[in-house]
Amino acid sequence: MQDMQDVQRHMARIMDDYKLDEDLKLLLTSCLSDQETSTLSWAKITLCVHAMLGGTSPDIYRRAAVTELIILILDIVDDLQDQDNESKPWMKVELASALNAVLALIVGMIGELGKLQASGNMLSDISTIIARSINGQHKDVTQAVSTVDAYLWMTQEKSGSLFRLACYMGYADTGCSEAVIDQLHQVADCVGLLHQIQNDVRDLVRFDEKSDLIARKRTLPILYLLSVEDEAFLPVKAYYEGQVSAAYLMKNQEKVQALIQDSGCLEYARIVQTVCVQKAEEIYADLLAQSPWKEEFRDMTVGSFMSLTMEGERA
Repeated sequence: MQDMQDVQRHMARIMDDYKLDEDLKLLLTSCLSDQETSTLSWAKITLCVHAMLGGTSPDIYRRAAVTELIILILDIVDDLQDQDNESKPWMKVELASALNAVLALIVGMIGELGKLQASGNMLSDISTIIARSINGQHKDVTQAVSTVDAYLWMTQEKSGSLFRLACYMGYADTGCSEAVIDQLHQVADCVGLLHQIQNDVRDLVRFDEKSDLIARKRTLPILYLLSVEDEAFLPVKAYYEGQVSAAYLMKNQEKVQALIQDSGCLEYARIVQTVCVQKAEEIYADLLAQSPWKEEFRDMTVGSFMSLTMEGERA
């Protein structure tokens, strides 16, 4: 607990280092105190990776704080692009204020890396990982994905890169081998897929502002749904082709939900998740890392999805 309080203090200090107006400081405080950010789940990954690879950096808590700031920046931008998550503090203010909060967080992140005397290679590596995530995010918001393979690659770029970043901030100065780095990156992409598919399943069966179906997004289960050759699914396909309105789907909500349940798309999504868990487990079995942090890292990343493989084995 004390360790995580250290991370929180560093996050607050980073923003306090700049003479910002009280109104902007209040907004930033709200952003840093947001429920998801306050769990410090990304910082925990950074700290765990550092420990399991034998790291001893006195600055690791400051680096973990930077991890959280970067992820927060990307989360805010994602919500501003999608215009959802209305409960978030950055969605309750004018767009101009939210953008200023993003800029302030970017400045704070860059400034802290400078104070940590991050090497040129470290800055380049962080930038490369973030750029990979932005590339995937761009494909997502421009609806560039139309096949399962394209979806899987886009999701590894968008979501897997976030886990890669959290891992990188932990292993950056441990001297671990390229083989270990490759294993961590593979695990990160698996975990990114697991969490994104989980979100896809949740946002498919809802009919509100976060409904992927109403937004005409092409997520993994929806791509499967659109591939079903059955006349019963023609209204959904027609909606994606712009021939049917959202009002029609809302009016026939129960019928559409029944179609989703009967299509097999949710089961398909679970199967893909099971494959991801199995791949991650194979990597963990070969990963050279210290206990008990190796086991803790496994629990953090795939622990909540282990029931999927057990269900598969029973089947």
